[in-house]
Amino acid sequence: MANREILVEERSRDIGQFLVGRILPFREKRMVGPFIFVDHMGPSTMTAESNLQVDQHPHIGLSTLTYLLEGEIMHRDSIGTVQRIKPGEVNLMISGKGVTHTERTPEDLLGAPFTVHGYQLWIALPKDKEQMEPEFYHQSLDELVTWEENGLSCKLIIGEAFGRKGSLPATSEMFLVQMECEEESKINLQGALYGEIGILVNEGAVIACEHTIEAGNMLISKEEDQCEITLKAGSRVFLLGGKPFPEQRYIDWNFVSSDREIIEKARADWDAKAFPKVPEDETYIPRPQIF
Repeated sequence: MANREILVEERSRDIGQFLVGRILPFREKRMVGPFIFVDHMGPSTMTAESNLQVDQHPHIGLSTLTYLLEGEIMHRDSIGTVQRIKPGEVNLMISGKGVTHTERTPEDLLGAPFTVHGYQLWIALPKDKEQMEPEFYHQSLDELVTWEENGLSCKLIIGEAFGRKGSLPATSEMFLVQMECEEESKINLQGALYGEIGILVNEGAVIACEHTIEAGNMLISKEEDQCEITLKAGSRVFLLGGKPFPEQRYIDWNFVSSDREIIEKARADWDAKAFPKVPEDETYIPRPQIF
């Protein structure tokens, strides 16, 4: 999804074992493992006047992972993919050296009121894969790894966690897990995850270091591989993270790279309309100009 704005928490907090802020990136932490951006979509009601219409826009150096809790979106891209995504399903687009895509309300839902709610996460590619050919993968609800643990309903969306491995291709050591509970549940994540750990509170609240963290915030463990939290009854969280990269990542609009020159070339190519196009689509989102 086109980067309309990056949410930066102005009053991020240190509560002892964790940093707390709103989504990613925020001031004290620009990445969690390979995850560099989190866009929370909705919940928003689509109507005849407010359908989702994200025209052609580019990406390089990252994977976009789209995961819906409600609603439907139609994805089209420059490698020829046409894929509708529904709640509980996953779209993974690996942009590599460059891809263009659109995201729109499916034509048969235009004008019908419905709610769209979900996330799009940007996952930076390791340096040796930044210039790979673009790829696309879709995973249906029944293909995801699911299990029950200590009163928690768990779903592994990508990567490896809790001794399990997802079937979507992970371009580096990472994990994204959904957990929800009906009753209050405590969980110790030590040994179950690896690298940097982010805890995104989607519904309800979690208790960490005697602080209650409400929905819309992310906790980031200050110590790799270690953290313990309590999910309050009726809560849903996403655990995300993994091994950080040794090199810095630069982000400019929809472009991510370890090399500023690659980003500069992508900027020039998009301005010159030299990126590949989505078939039979002539729309174009201009690159934001910063003066």
